[in-house]
Amino acid sequence: MTPPVICIVGKKKSGKTTFIEKLIPELQALGLSVGTVKHDAHSFDMDHEGKDSWRHRHCGAETVVVSSPAQVAVIRSLEKEMLLSDLAETYFADRHLVVAEGYFRSDQPKIEIHRVEAHDEPLCSRANEEDKHLFAMVTDGNVDTGMPVFGLEDVREVAALVARRFKGWTRDRMWG
Repeated sequence: MTPPVICIVGKKKSGKTTFIEKLIPELQALGLSVGTVKHDAHSFDMDHEGKDSWRHRHCGAETVVVSSPAQVAVIRSLEKEMLLSDLAETYFADRHLVVAEGYFRSDQPKIEIHRVEAHDEPLCSRANEEDKHLFAMVTDGNVDTGMPVFGLEDVREVAALVARRFKGWTRDRMWG
């Protein structure tokens, strides 16, 4: 079964990664098993020259798996970028929820992180929030949105919103 996916979006240096670092433990405290995907709009390389896995790829392997008793990594050549929903189905079927950093252009539901110090205006506004599937804004500013707005430190409340919206959990279930 494919788990629900939420995207944490925002402009560069808005605090997306920092917020995710705080959100995941709160989701786990609610009993959710969480996987993450980090979108890289450019190409990245986690396989370095001279390593055995690099040598496997260099001689022609199109998929390389590095496995140990504690973790597994897959390096796979693609002709085109996988859809976020396909990534969730392929790699996260055993998780309750996938939190993706980025993927602003996807059709997945989004929480935007906006810091006034970093940017004057958020990515989403009343004009595009529905098209962008925004369901919450996390900000230190006064943002005009029809969606729930949280402060940068309101991580527990955002986790509760996510659990209610995507898992149908009630407040009683979340905190006994």
